[in-house]
Amino acid sequence: MAKTVDLDKFDYALLREMQADNQTPARVLAERVGLSQSAVLRRLRRLRAEKVITADVSVVSPEIMGVPVTVHVTVSIIQGSRTYGDFARKLQARPEVKHASYVTGDADFVLHLQVESMAAYAAFTREVFHDDPNVAEYHSYIAMREVVGRGAL
Repeated sequence: MAKTVDLDKFDYALLREMQADNQTPARVLAERVGLSQSAVLRRLRRLRAEKVITADVSVVSPEIMGVPVTVHVTVSIIQGSRTYGDFARKLQARPEVKHASYVTGDADFVLHLQVESMAAYAAFTREVFHDDPNVAEYHSYIAMREVVGRGAL
């Protein structure tokens, strides 16, 4: 069972602010959530120590990084629970895979890929899906525009 942490309205307000921009200065956070700067810093240290905040990351522009094409893929594998580990390890080794989840439902995996072009995606499908005898089927969804998330801003 997952460990729970007691959070109050100030913690939730801080977390909302940090999710929007984790580089916001503590004095600005203090003004926004109604606490002193020292209280904000204390709470942020606690939230990190208790693993409520698990990472401070930078969201990088896919276009500037040369991978402007976003592809979402559902993948079904043969004998899912037996071959799950091998397929998961293959995905972990691929830089195109930005996120992958083992899921319930009609598919076994849902992938989020960033690739430089459709030709690059075609090469990925050959190497990862077509050449793997455990892949039963996959369905690709090419993103036209992000409507919720960082790219929608």
